[in-house]
Amino acid sequence: MKPSNNKVSFGVLYLIPVLLGDSEVNDVLPAKTIEITSRLKNFISENAKSARYFLKKLNLANPLQEIAITEIDKHNDQIDFNFHFEALRRGEDTGLLSEAGMPAVADPGSKFVLRAHNEGIKVVPLSGPSSILLSLAASGLNGQSFVFHGYLSKDKEQRKEQIRLLEKNAKSLKQTQIFIETPYRNQVLLDDIIQTCSGSTQLCVASEVSLSTEQILTKTISDWKTIAIDLNKKPTVFLIL
Repeated sequence: MKPSNNKVSFGVLYLIPVLLGDSEVNDVLPAKTIEITSRLKNFISENAKSARYFLKKLNLANPLQEIAITEIDKHNDQIDFNFHFEALRRGEDTGLLSEAGMPAVADPGSKFVLRAHNEGIKVVPLSGPSSILLSLAASGLNGQSFVFHGYLSKDKEQRKEQIRLLEKNAKSLKQTQIFIETPYRNQVLLDDIIQTCSGSTQLCVASEVSLSTEQILTKTISDWKTIAIDLNKKPTVFLIL
């Protein structure tokens, strides 16, 4: 008699892009992304409350109360993969959600993706919005060579020094430098960029990308000195060249 094989194949880890703000699902996400997300019963998320808010916008195949969401502990460097990957290891597909945009890009989800690869779990990225790439595409700046730096320093003098270095790299390498800030500090960062960079440097400010209130504007620093724009509490991507 042939021995039975009781080995359970792993589920798939889907990387699910989340809306960048309070927009309509069908306006931003492709039908395939919506369809796959709608049938999943297991999710990993930074915040269970915001994950449920997003999922409520979809036509779910299962009642929301039957969907399991394991929340990432941001205050603990040691991730309990046994806890988060339990469904995957028993063969159930699982969705990885970001707070906004694409998981694992400017997002702690990359640790889960790497662990999935190490365990032989299939990873499938789904199409959807990424504020960084959308901003780059709409900026008119160099899309062949670019670097994303994440957040700059909270300290004003250190931040200005970082801006000077980014401008130097942009000029010497002809490379677009991309960075972001906590929304309530956007205005301060914009002021620092204008005060620090030379007049000929190109700056793109991409605010509330993909929303009805979207603003994307590329001008020289000299021009920015004459422009009034309110970025307070608005998710924004900054690009210089």
